Amino acid sequence: MKNPQTRADDILRCARTLIIRGGYNSFSYADISNVVGIRNASIHHHFPSKSDLVRKLVEQYRQEAEAGIAELERNISDPLEQLRAYLDYWEGCIADATHPFCVCALLATEIPVLPESVVLEVRAHFQSLSDWLTAVLERGAAKGRLVLTGTARANAEMFMATVHGAMLSARAHGDAATFGAITRPMLERITA
Repeated sequence: MKNPQTRADDILRCARTLIIRGGYNSFSYADISNVVGIRNASIHHHFPSKSDLVRKLVEQYRQEAEAGIAELERNISDPLEQLRAYLDYWEGCIADATHPFCVCALLATEIPVLPESVVLEVRAHFQSLSDWLTAVLERGAAKGRLVLTGTARANAEMFMATVHGAMLSARAHGDAATFGAITRPMLERITA
């Protein structure tokens, strides 16, 4: 049985939406209070400071991403198809606006002004994603499914940058289809 939703979950979900909409400095506890329908003091009870709230949100986001990747690994064995499924996931999220932008990608643009505890979580997310992509690319190259120029790590970083850049382009153009228009050719270039 699933745990019942808590007030802290409501606060985290609201903060996530607000961050995706405008970044770390675009919201306050008053904004969350208005959306969730609770007093600022109640938010402070769960998260004493904004940095505590956002650090927890990024930690939760990392856990969700790692669980999603683990599920993908369990259900799809082919490295090329894993990459395709990863891109399809984001393309769907952007198209239906459920998660139109990676929380960590957005926060990475603000690293110079973020609290150190949040920066550490954001960097850990990118390290985890880079490690997974590197492993997938290595397996794909070893199986003859992918053709890499340079190291698997460098290709993983390029893949990750292209995905996040495509999110940004889709947002800038106001067109969800832009994401696939950028990421599909990237995948075709490395397909054997």
